[in-house]
Amino acid sequence: MKKEFILKILLLCFLAFVLWYFLLPPFNFQSPLFWVYLFLVGIFAVFFFGFHGIEKESMVALFFKGTRVQSHFSFVPFKIFGGMGIVILLLFGINFLNSPLFQSKKYATRIMVDSTHSFADDVALVDFSKTPLLDKESSQKLGDRIMGQATEWVSQFYVSDLYTQINYKDQIIRVTPIEYDDLFKYFANREEGIKGYIKVDSVNGASELVTLEKGMKYMPSSYFFENLYRKLRIDYPTLIFDEANFELDNDGNPYWIVPIVSYSGIGLRKDISGVVILNPITGESKKYLLDEIPSWVDHVFSSDLIIEQMDDWGEYGGGFINSIFGQKNVVNTTEGYNYLVMDDDVYLYTGITSVSSDESNLGFILSNLRTKETRYYIVPGAEEYSAMGSAEGLVQEKNYKASFPLLINLNGRPTYLLSLKDNVGLVKMYAFVDVADYQKVVVSDSSLGIEVAAQKYLGESSITSNPDKIESKTIVIEEVTSAVIDGDTYYYITDNHKQLYFSSIKVNKELLPFLKKGDRVVVQYFNGPVSEIVNIQKEVG
Repeated sequence: MKKEFILKILLLCFLAFVLWYFLLPPFNFQSPLFWVYLFLVGIFAVFFFGFHGIEKESMVALFFKGTRVQSHFSFVPFKIFGGMGIVILLLFGINFLNSPLFQSKKYATRIMVDSTHSFADDVALVDFSKTPLLDKESSQKLGDRIMGQATEWVSQFYVSDLYTQINYKDQIIRVTPIEYDDLFKYFANREEGIKGYIKVDSVNGASELVTLEKGMKYMPSSYFFENLYRKLRIDYPTLIFDEANFELDNDGNPYWIVPIVSYSGIGLRKDISGVVILNPITGESKKYLLDEIPSWVDHVFSSDLIIEQMDDWGEYGGGFINSIFGQKNVVNTTEGYNYLVMDDDVYLYTGITSVSSDESNLGFILSNLRTKETRYYIVPGAEEYSAMGSAEGLVQEKNYKASFPLLINLNGRPTYLLSLKDNVGLVKMYAFVDVADYQKVVVSDSSLGIEVAAQKYLGESSITSNPDKIESKTIVIEEVTSAVIDGDTYYYITDNHKQLYFSSIKVNKELLPFLKKGDRVVVQYFNGPVSEIVNIQKEVG
């Protein structure tokens, strides 16, 4: 009997270990996964010990002879299940007391929002040489193309879909690791590890498969105790982790950035208390509190968490009752988001709209994904999907699909910049949409370049961008020709010094069509091999 009991204990421990090995629960009372694990182990315990002492015939008697069962039946299972039920009720009570019904103020203040700043002051005028025109989907296509060209890699590995956007040496890039393709490929390559990652420039699309001297071994696709999350669980058995981000330090060395989650109650009011930074090559790791995190780290707070906390800020600021009845000043975030890179940090951008979910925004936020510093800019205007629909409407015959807008500062005005893609995901056109008035929209062929698209927009809205770069002079026209591109007329001018210029008709509709040889005009332009005219007038006098 004693040996049987010991064997059951050993078998229960083995099953508990197997369960832990696959679920990887933290030994932390705040984690919902810990309680799931505990209850599953409890069920195994009932199975092994709950019916101890029941004779076989008594199980049959359970259905036919009630008096005989009473002398043999064990009540241990009912006691264990009863205890588990009490624990469940206790956990439910703890979470009920920590719910927004009683703690609405704490939900509303999980994120501190500063609404005293000016967008024009905080966000520098757009510099198209540092504007990330490629979204994640386009970056993935470029990364897959690079991987497909590396024949010695493509049969053994696949490209992860992480594509983390980071600021690396003042470059805006997306970086993603390569992963083992399956268990057999893991065994074939685990000695050397994964010796590369893919880097995609978000501005110009330059893609590179970066090779490493030593391979990365601690990866999500690794098996056994080299699996990234299993390694983290062994090293930090009590910590609750969020999704890991793949980033590079200033020397190009890869690291896993793993946020540490804290809860109130059981899985409520999620927040981040620090990070663990793990070297995927050596497996060495270090825990950092929020105020200790190195400045090269860009992603600590996930976009989903920022949006969740912003929604709580907008919903519960006036209390729980107000969030349901009356809903005075109740707002929430719009669907979708994008990123801005400023001052060596990555910021989340998303709009703020009323709870009625109309087609306009009350403003928008920028939230630092490393520090969670969040600023709310009160700029009423178009909701992002309205702007996307407006851009798609101008070229509806082409069936192009707009990317989620990128927010830029164009001459002090918040402006949406979008890409219009064909059905295979290739960028065919750029679109500019005024945030305050989504009816003010201009599209231009991407082959002409983003600067041409910007000037086309600027000519229509009579504003100038980056005025310090604009030059001005009087020229004498030697030759002028015109061409229609995507339905818009452009004029190409040669002056008497053989300098070349071009201009959209929208820059000056009353003057450009009537120019002829010998006319003297004053032009403002961006200097280049073919200078872009942003303003043109007849010389006075």
